[in-house]
Amino acid sequence: MKRCIRYLPIAIFLLLATFGESADRQQNSDSKREVWEALQNYETAFIKRDVAALEKIWADDSVFVNASGEALTKEQNLANIKSGATELDTMIEEDGTMVRVYQNSAVTTTPVTMKGQYSGRHVNGLYRSTLFWVKGPAGWQLVCDQLTALPPK
Repeated sequence: MKRCIRYLPIAIFLLLATFGESADRQQNSDSKREVWEALQNYETAFIKRDVAALEKIWADDSVFVNASGEALTKEQNLANIKSGATELDTMIEEDGTMVRVYQNSAVTTTPVTMKGQYSGRHVNGLYRSTLFWVKGPAGWQLVCDQLTALPPK
């Protein structure tokens, strides 16, 4: 009996650690699902040029680095969308999207085939979109978006 009592703290510790790990996994899973939804909402709003939705999705201090390497503020990005300087005819999400969540931040990488224009410059081909998200009082918001041209397959 004494032997069982001696191992009781270890058993309790392992049991609590397992429950804690399960809770962390569940929270990470919920956050990952939320980021996936935020990504889908962003892509839809961008294609539709839904300025009101984009104003909520982009954090006030967000930065967009387009395929030409130009860094644009939220205001510049919105102005390009409003004027038609940034407008996509098509955006097809290819296989290989990755979502990684780190507490209240996340990174998504998505290969996309796009046709249209960014900042008045023609885009047509395969790109990798790397998005950095932060979860705050308004939910998941985009703080940085980098678009990189990929070589043709």
